[in-house]
Amino acid sequence: MSTYEPIADRDGTTAPTGAGPPSRSAAVSGPEPAGGPGAEDAPEDSPGAEPPVADPARPPAGEGTDQGWRVRDLVKIGALCLLTLFLVNAFVAQPFVVPSASMENALRPGDRLLVDKLAYQFGGSVERGDVVVFDGTDSFVPGGDTAPGLGEDLHRLGSALGLAPSNGTVFVKRVIGVGGDRVTYRAGDQHLTVNGVPLAESDYLFPGEAPSTVGFDVLVPAGKLWVMGDHRADSSDSRDHLGDPGGGFVPERKVIGRADWVVFPVGHWSSLERPAGFAAVASATPATAAAAAGGTGGHGHQG
Repeated sequence: MSTYEPIADRDGTTAPTGAGPPSRSAAVSGPEPAGGPGAEDAPEDSPGAEPPVADPARPPAGEGTDQGWRVRDLVKIGALCLLTLFLVNAFVAQPFVVPSASMENALRPGDRLLVDKLAYQFGGSVERGDVVVFDGTDSFVPGGDTAPGLGEDLHRLGSALGLAPSNGTVFVKRVIGVGGDRVTYRAGDQHLTVNGVPLAESDYLFPGEAPSTVGFDVLVPAGKLWVMGDHRADSSDSRDHLGDPGGGFVPERKVIGRADWVVFPVGHWSSLERPAGFAAVASATPATAAAAAGGTGGHGHQG
């Protein structure tokens, strides 16, 4: 005997006789969504879905703001590096290419030096024995010979960066006498003298060479320097300009800086220390030594 009773509608009427119970699948399934079966599970990029609307304010992937900022940052960093390099070269330290063999063996042709431009600032002064880089215009070479032009400007830039040798007006030599010193050499002597004190030069003088190939006797004017190369037989220095208007002396104001380090090539790395032989000269009194020796004063003479 069946116990099934028809389900009453909401208005209280019974369902039509003969209607069977709903199937389990019908009881748990709702009405089909618009678009047919499976429409809810369709991916967004399916043919039936609408494409997303692009944001006009947002650049495409891989382009736009991020890439633009990277380029601008690199340009700024490069400009800052160049500015820093020029400021350091102008006021702190400058590379210099050794142009000749006049300072062998301490310096060789092609060596790159680091020149300390602050060594004589803030009360510092040039001392005997220092290796200095200086502008020889109007002392070693006449002025006004350089023709202006783009090529000359580029050469000066390369020289300032240590990438090219100087244009013939910048020299590197060792300071032998400063203002007030009397520097003397008599041909055939074993030593030159500074203020009457024999100068021991074995630490830096080119092996086998005499202190000079010519004799001279000079009293260095105030604010000037007497400079010589370590390779005396292969150096054009103060001795060669005794007859010039400047008398072979280099104005201290023309000194660019003190050469402190050889930085290239790697195998020639070294520091340029002040030789110990000049310590004995420092204890002598220039005026007393010159008077005792009967100094000639002025520009002196070459023997």
